[in-house]
Amino acid sequence: MEVIKPELKVSDLKQYYYCPRVVYYQYVMPVDKAVTYKMEKGKAVQEDLEALEKRRKLRAYGLADGKRRFNWWVRSASLGLSGKLDMVIETDEGVYPVDFKFTRGRPHKNHLYQLGGYALILEEVLNRPVEKGFVYLIPQKDAVVLEISEEIKGECLNTLRRIREMVLNERFPDPPSRRAKCTDCEYQNYCRDVW
Repeated sequence: MEVIKPELKVSDLKQYYYCPRVVYYQYVMPVDKAVTYKMEKGKAVQEDLEALEKRRKLRAYGLADGKRRFNWWVRSASLGLSGKLDMVIETDEGVYPVDFKFTRGRPHKNHLYQLGGYALILEEVLNRPVEKGFVYLIPQKDAVVLEISEEIKGECLNTLRRIREMVLNERFPDPPSRRAKCTDCEYQNYCRDVW
């Protein structure tokens, strides 16, 4: 089976919806990025959360029982897509990707499309449909369920195509319309048209 190039990461979907320039900098113009407070804090807290999750019931996810896998690398050669899932819950009723986020407030569109990317891979790897996923908000200790429709999966496929076109054509994207996103960006030093 031929692998689609360039091979992308599921996190590229999330980053593209946050700001396409992040993906551009990673593939077209690899530069050093600054490590942000959120990135460092999220990584440290996630390790503690995994230890807790292994002992917890699945009540926070509205599930009675299931098997959990942590830090599972998944890959689809046919999609040219891979990523590391924070957690996957498998039950008799379904398969649920879970992404841990150190953020306040509700999940955004970029989080939904990241789960959609994982859903596409899991459907191929496990040969089971994936219709829902969760974003676990670490500060609030709250699991938010997100529906992963066929439309969302289709949009993920379209976005992967747009990302590849941007990378292969080396097309520099516009900045996000909301400049508040730029404040915590690890690449803000490279966007001189914004700053």
